[in-house]
Amino acid sequence: MSITDPTSGRPSSAALLARLVAADEIAELKARYFRFMDTKDWDAWGAVFSPHAVMDMTGEPTATTAVGLLESENVELRWCGRETIQSMVSGALAGLVSCHHGHMQEIELTSPTTARGLWSMQDLICRPGERPTGFRGYGHYHETYVRIDGRWHIETTRLTRLLVLPL
Repeated sequence: MSITDPTSGRPSSAALLARLVAADEIAELKARYFRFMDTKDWDAWGAVFSPHAVMDMTGEPTATTAVGLLESENVELRWCGRETIQSMVSGALAGLVSCHHGHMQEIELTSPTTARGLWSMQDLICRPGERPTGFRGYGHYHETYVRIDGRWHIETTRLTRLLVLPL
């Protein structure tokens, strides 16, 4: 989204300000996504998504089997709807400790109420114990966002992994 100044051809001050404010609000949204997931505040975590959000984790079996964690062939890894996403992820992380970091975001405002983003990420997922098991992973979140009633929400999210290292 860009409103250009007719004399300079550059985006107007108002357009730049709107873009910066939206990017900051989306960055705060993603920070809450990670914090609420890692602290297992599932109600607050679910609220970061739009009601009809889609989460695509279809790349996860490749990542987890690479470190010896077997996935059931019957597990669906593309979920539609806030409640389904919340239920599936909270169930998948039950009994595990997770630590997620998102950084180096690229956010593009596509309209006053939509945006897309790309986040570099790393995570640590482990089953605690005397000898913890799990993995450290690296990759990217590819997302779209929608502004509903003045607040940004994740509309779609897809995780692609570059590297998974076993613990």
